[in-house]
Amino acid sequence: MLVLSRKVGESLIIDGDIEVTILDVTNDIVKVGIKAPKDIGILRKELYASVEDTNRDAKATSISKEDLLKQFNEIKKQL
Repeated sequence: MLVLSRKVGESLIIDGDIEVTILDVTNDIVKVGIKAPKDIGILRKELYASVEDTNRDAKATSISKEDLLKQFNEIKKQL
């Protein structure tokens, strides 16, 4: 892991087209701004982990096409 010290207003560049800027530091909270191309996905780590867990659970769950269609139709009726 690369460890850097940055002050408010200072930035770092990743791979030539991602800029990370320190916007504010108050107590134990650091506000970070990120400029990146629109095709680059940016998620907080805890959200990324949650998505991974959900995908893993979905992959492990087997449901027949008929059961899935039945569930879809039941939800559709509720709307």
